[in-house]
Amino acid sequence: MDLIDRSAKVRENFHQAKWDEPIIFELNTPGERGIQVPKAEPEIRAAAGETDIPESMQRKTPPALPEIAQHRVLRHYMRLSQQTLGADLNIEIGQGTCTVKYSPKINEVLARQPQITELHPLQPEETVQGMMEIFYKMDCILREISGLDRFTFQPGGGSQGILTMASVLHNYFAEKGEGDQRDEIITTIYSHPSDAAAPAVKGYKIIHIGPDKDGYPDLEAFKAAVGPRTAGFFVANPEDTGVYNSRVREFTRLVHENGGLCGYDQANANGLLGVTRAREAGFDLCFFNLHKSFSTPHGCGGPACGATGVTRELEPFLPGPFINEVEEEGVAKYVFDNAHVKSGRSIGKVRSWYGVAPVVLKAYSWVMSLGAEGLYEVAKVAVLNNNYLFKKLMEIPCVDAPYIKGKQRVEQVRYTIEKLAEDTGVTSGDIQRRMMDFGMHYWTSHHPYHIPEPITLEPTETPSRDDLDEYINTLKHIFKEAYENPEIIKTAPHQSVCHQVDSSPSDDPEQWAITWRAYLKKAKKPA
Repeated sequence: MDLIDRSAKVRENFHQAKWDEPIIFELNTPGERGIQVPKAEPEIRAAAGETDIPESMQRKTPPALPEIAQHRVLRHYMRLSQQTLGADLNIEIGQGTCTVKYSPKINEVLARQPQITELHPLQPEETVQGMMEIFYKMDCILREISGLDRFTFQPGGGSQGILTMASVLHNYFAEKGEGDQRDEIITTIYSHPSDAAAPAVKGYKIIHIGPDKDGYPDLEAFKAAVGPRTAGFFVANPEDTGVYNSRVREFTRLVHENGGLCGYDQANANGLLGVTRAREAGFDLCFFNLHKSFSTPHGCGGPACGATGVTRELEPFLPGPFINEVEEEGVAKYVFDNAHVKSGRSIGKVRSWYGVAPVVLKAYSWVMSLGAEGLYEVAKVAVLNNNYLFKKLMEIPCVDAPYIKGKQRVEQVRYTIEKLAEDTGVTSGDIQRRMMDFGMHYWTSHHPYHIPEPITLEPTETPSRDDLDEYINTLKHIFKEAYENPEIIKTAPHQSVCHQVDSSPSDDPEQWAITWRAYLKKAKKPA
């Protein structure tokens, strides 16, 4: 029997496990137990003493947790795991700006060691020297990668990193007496929406710069926008189109000449590691998503870290504490430093404690396993993979990519299938749902769509050529279906866990609940 060549084949027989699985609170059976915790022996009770919790804070009734046997708990979560797609199960190319790539499992093993899982943020410094050293050294690594002078690991993600940058600007200009005057932040329409949303939370007016005919931020429009009211320029470069603005130094120079500061959104640094740095591009602040470019992994929205760095001049405004290395009797020691917080210049906490230790550990492990040359190789392979995908997709008649015709993109591309929609009535959202029937993820774009019927693909350095070919061939298969049998796409997904979802309830807070208690309250059911 000849072996079948499975490389790049379309998985037409994919069928994801589908369970009619209740949430765990609905599985509650009063009196059922997973494990019976024994009462403490008299000598242990005597050694522990009486509780220090004031009586007013002690529960009068047990917490309303689900009562359920251990084997039913296991079945519940195993079933949920079978209904999940991710980089460990499918070819993850379609997450666009999230850089969801493979995370080495050895790093997960490291992060699950008791020395990490049993850490507590209130432990004395001398008991957590190892983790403090890793925080400090990761700070130094990011300084080298960016050219900036100090990083904080407090922000819980990219959006919070942008809020941190906006807060630093706010305090900086307030101290200079220019806080009321400098009330505008400039960004671009193809930067991440958080580059506008987070500064808006701080009260800044947002000015959006559109693209010129080639897709670069319009320099003439920028010149008209920047002025004495400009507090800062927040931008992703490359933007979500995959277009890199090589004239970015001219943009940052204009901002500085007008007294403003520049923040670099480097959530997607995957194609730039070892190639460009924030400092040389003229930026005063930047952030990296450790849960993206630094492979920690993304974790379905958390845990995460939007490590945020600044120049020396802005260092006093960062959240505290810092971790510093000092020498004590010839031995390196790591200490928390809150001096800048006590001075009143710091923006204060943006998140509890210092940062998510397992995330920073995994990012540190990833970087140290690669080294400087390895990081540069990551960038080169990510760009190579993206441009291979770009070339192959642009050979498909119904696919196009606006801007910089004939030039390569960096780490991702925002395509358009507007022609397919005009020819068949099948939209990009329809294609997104149909891709689920082949065990693949596909991302359209942020809303509102500035590019019609968008697809945003970002392969990173993870997939092989066979993986890329399989993804491309699956798209070709579905595009062919759109012309020959559009109804199968419009009614998709068929083989996945979810069917088409009515999104209208999400617009009405009375129709959804984010906790079981809130659900019971809204459903008017007894607890």
